Amino acid sequence: MAITQIATIAVMVSDENKAKEWYKKKLNFEIMSNEPHWIVVGPKGSSTGFHLCPDAELEPGNQGIVLKADNIEKTCKEMKNNGVEFVRELSPSEWDETMRYAIFEDPDGNEFWLM
Repeated sequence: MAITQIATIAVMVSDENKAKEWYKKKLNFEIMSNEPHWIVVGPKGSSTGFHLCPDAELEPGNQGIVLKADNIEKTCKEMKNNGVEFVRELSPSEWDETMRYAIFEDPDGNEFWLM
């Protein structure tokens, strides 16, 4: 037996079509799947995406999901220009001053870390 990859990560949303457009426009994600109750979005070229789940109870806040950027300063700036709201601006981490991260949230209050 060998698990070879993670395919999707569930993200609870109030409206899957509204969320799909937000991730597409604000984060420049691609639509990986657009079937009834199976909308998946993710970074271009990624094999892992967010399954936007509209039928679950929302629990806004930290989702434990960390996204990696190739140039965090440029990515934060582009995201802000796209209208993404950050709840923590890019700054050094408390546990390692050489590492920096920012936290943003989607329209449903789901928080994501960007490193």
